[in-house]
Parts: sequence; C-alpha cells; structure tokens
Amino acid sequence: MKLLDEGKREKEVAEIIGVTDRSIRYWRKEESHPRDRSQCRPPGRPSYLSKEQLQGLEQALTAGAYLHGYAEDYWTLDRIAHIIWEKFGVRYQPSAVWHIMKRIGWSNQRPQRLALQRDDQAIKRWKRYIWPRIKKKVA
Repeated sequence: MKLLDEGKREKEVAEIIGVTDRSIRYWRKEESHPRDRSQCRPPGRPSYLSKEQLQGLEQALTAGAYLHGYAEDYWTLDRIAHIIWEKFGVRYQPSAVWHIMKRIGWSNQRPQRLALQRDDQAIKRWKRYIWPRIKKKVA
C-alpha cells in the first residue's frame, strides 16, 4: 500500500500492479481491519467424515484388506471407498478418496510384483556376462 500512501489513486495502483481496483479496495479494508485467521474456516467444502471417523478408517485400513474379505492384501481407491460406505454410510468417488488418504498421511504405493518362475541367479548371470557383450556390439 506504499503507492497509495505516496498519493496515487486506487485505479492507478491497480493498473501498475495488474489487478482490479476492487482488489485494491479489499486489501485496504483488510489492512485497516485485519481478521483473526484462526476464527475463519479453512477453504473448501467441509469433510463428510469427522476426525474420529478418519481415525477409525485408518485403523480399518491398517488391519489389512484380508480382514475385510479381499483376496489380496492391498488397498485400491475403490476398495477404500467401499469400506467408507460400509463403516460410515458416506459415499465417496475414488478420486475423492485419494484426498482423504493424503489427509490421513497415506501415500500412493504400488505393490511390486515378481514372476513366480523368476530365477535370480539367471538374471545376475545375464546382467554380468550376456548384457555387456550385447551392449558392446550395439554401441
């Protein structure tokens, strides 16, 4: 607001900064009457799940997918949405479940799948002897 203190009009300041003069008036009002930010609600739509429900969800997920009747012990967004519906009666789309998972501190991880017929010794041998031979010919 230094420009306003120097005597420039709101419209001039708005043009210099690249905003509307309405924004300048709003900022002036905020400067003269600051609001206590702790009293304001956070931006966005309030969550359908309470903090206690989120803790219950985390406990259910920590218990594992086997316990909830799934054949493999990993979670997908669809599965988690289904658990939320069963436990709390709140329907979420899988894309919204991702935001809940971030809120409770869970991250996106994919299970590493290895072939059953995998032969680690053969892989080491190939990397050590065959790959260098092929690489020399190509390069």
